[in-house]
Amino acid sequence: MHALNSISALAPKEEVDVLEDIAVELDAGYHLVVYNDDVNTFDWVIESLMAVCDHTYEQAMQCSLFIHFNGKYAVKHGEETKLIPMKDALHDRGISASVEKSS
Repeated sequence: MHALNSISALAPKEEVDVLEDIAVELDAGYHLVVYNDDVNTFDWVIESLMAVCDHTYEQAMQCSLFIHFNGKYAVKHGEETKLIPMKDALHDRGISASVEKSS
């Protein structure tokens, strides 16, 4: 038990910076929305979200399920200039996507 306390005392205190970065990203005001279709497989959408949006396998799997059951899902949030190349890359893979302003 004492060893855990001494380890946590040595851990870097960068949580505030990370939280600030997340807040800035969420305030960016745009979403990358992916639409469901009858052409692309779950595996292809998952692979594409991992490659294009830098999602983990778990994130990509959850997004693909939301897309499938809801017809669309905002898979990424951020600045428009960062999301447009991702949208284009998804289009190149045959996946329907758009960049939309947050409401």
